[in-house]
Amino acid sequence: MRLVDAKEKIADYAWWEMMKRIHTSHALAIMLAFGGSILLLHAQGQPEKSAADTAARQDAKSAFDNVCAACHGLDGRGSERGPDVASGGEVRRRSDAYLLSVVREGRPSKGMPAFRSYGEKQLVALVAYLRELQGAGKRKLSTGDPARGRELFFGKARCSECHMVAGRGGFFGADLTGFAAKKNADELRTAIVSPEKDRDPRKGPVTVKLANATVLTGMPRNEDNFSLQLQTSDGSFHLLKKADIVSLTRSGSSATSADHGRTLSADELNDLVGFLVRAAGSENLNKSESNLEAGDEE
Repeated sequence: MRLVDAKEKIADYAWWEMMKRIHTSHALAIMLAFGGSILLLHAQGQPEKSAADTAARQDAKSAFDNVCAACHGLDGRGSERGPDVASGGEVRRRSDAYLLSVVREGRPSKGMPAFRSYGEKQLVALVAYLRELQGAGKRKLSTGDPARGRELFFGKARCSECHMVAGRGGFFGADLTGFAAKKNADELRTAIVSPEKDRDPRKGPVTVKLANATVLTGMPRNEDNFSLQLQTSDGSFHLLKKADIVSLTRSGSSATSADHGRTLSADELNDLVGFLVRAAGSENLNKSESNLEAGDEE
């Protein structure tokens, strides 16, 4: 009897172990199937979301092209008929609600009509696209340490010999205080290491020889068919008549030839970018409300 009982117990144990394995495998199969279904539904939802985002952006662009571009330009940088609304600090600081009210009600005193007939949905899309032109979200890209970048700008990188930030630095090159407001991190790095890319040769250094044998090299500040205003490296301005200029040679390169792609490390370039981004943000924040209100009253 004891032998029979032992065999029965062994059989019962084996049966229960087999059942446990079956249930465990079944449960695991259910979990895998459920998880796979969730992943499949998520993957199927992504194209729809992407398509919706693309359609919304296209609607916003169309709204801007139809409503604003005639006066403010397709890029929002202004024209003869309207001011720059993409990079101007005053406009960038305004809230979406304020901009929406301006577009909806217009500014009759400045010749801007009301566009409420376009409907609230399209006007909201228009303001969203304007924010995109202003670079909304671009400064969230990876940048370096602004403090170290400042040291580089005014030190090792020698940027300040030609460029100015927040009233400090040179005058021969462009003022870079708000430069980063219109560019993302990658565009800023490209501008630093490849300053000749997309540069207008008319804005580079020129060398002029006058009829009296005087030779001047500097940056053209104003020029028309009859005259040239030239600023030389000592800060002096020379108003020259085109009739007195024997030859005028435009440089094929920018005022500075620093090869930052070779002289600065990747981390140092990131730090410079961080400094320029911080400078652009500070410029916008430092705009006084009195200046904004004065602009409204014009």
